[in-house]
Amino acid sequence: MSITATDVAVLDGAPAPEAPTRRARLRFLRGGKTRTGLLMLAFFVLLAVIGPWIAPYDPDAMSDQLLQPPSGAHWFGTTHTGQDVLSQILVGTRGVLIVGFVAAVIATVLSVLIGVTAGFIGGAIDEILSALANIFLVLPGLPLIIIVASFVPDTGDLLIAFAIALTSWAWGSRILRAQTLSLRRRDYVEAARATGESTWRIILFEIMPNLTAVIASGFVGTVIFAVLTEITLAFIGVADISHWNWGTVLFWAQSNQALAQGAWWWFVPAGLCIALLGTALALINFGIDEFVNPRLRTATGSSRKVKMRVGFTPVARKPLNGGHRQHSSSSKEPRP
Repeated sequence: MSITATDVAVLDGAPAPEAPTRRARLRFLRGGKTRTGLLMLAFFVLLAVIGPWIAPYDPDAMSDQLLQPPSGAHWFGTTHTGQDVLSQILVGTRGVLIVGFVAAVIATVLSVLIGVTAGFIGGAIDEILSALANIFLVLPGLPLIIIVASFVPDTGDLLIAFAIALTSWAWGSRILRAQTLSLRRRDYVEAARATGESTWRIILFEIMPNLTAVIASGFVGTVIFAVLTEITLAFIGVADISHWNWGTVLFWAQSNQALAQGAWWWFVPAGLCIALLGTALALINFGIDEFVNPRLRTATGSSRKVKMRVGFTPVARKPLNGGHRQHSSSSKEPRP
């Protein structure tokens, strides 16, 4: 006669182990860093969607209220031509997020296709794709984007996003290739091969689920890189300064010496928006790292206290003279 863990729980009066709940499956969203980052990012996404509609003024409209500090009429003050800074910030949020997320999506798709394919298939395909990734890896991203933007007459957000994506996918591709090389010889992958599964089905259903956290972390990192690159291009005047974004606001503030004139309200709000958006994305990235690495987990699910139950545990002993097993309840767990 053998006693299983479930039998012990029943004999001891404890409830049987419960199936994993939905809350346990969504442990990633329970982290304080993750929730804070997602809330901050959702706020900026909301501004990007409704910003042009709720802007109190036309961001290009001039007035006679020159370099006015923040007031009830102009919450973020005005520029040297009387333009409302708050309206420029609200309208410019959409361009920043469009460039960041479009570039991240394109770069992530390229890195997944090239990195996972090279790592899983191997051979000549691996050599060709790895050489391609190495070429793009050594290309100077920002100077190349500046050259492309200089020769194109209409440098819109989508063109900048596409240029950023083409110069930022190689790092993620190399990481995914290394991870795929470590996964393709695992037992469950070999079992899938033995059952006759196709290569692409193994990649989609056996390899990709184990790379989800790495892909998500790379996506967030690419968004940060794309946002900072877009703002840098606008700040140095390479991008089209007729399209409002936070970098354009900083460009006009720098060009008209806002700091020397004491017009801090002209550049501080845009700088704060950049810092807050970067903080939100960094917190999400930290949450992904804690979710993936058990050693980093704090509030993402590992801090739940387990309360030990004190009582008698039945123990199965060897058969006695009569050939019957005897259960003893003499081993009592010490009270902590």
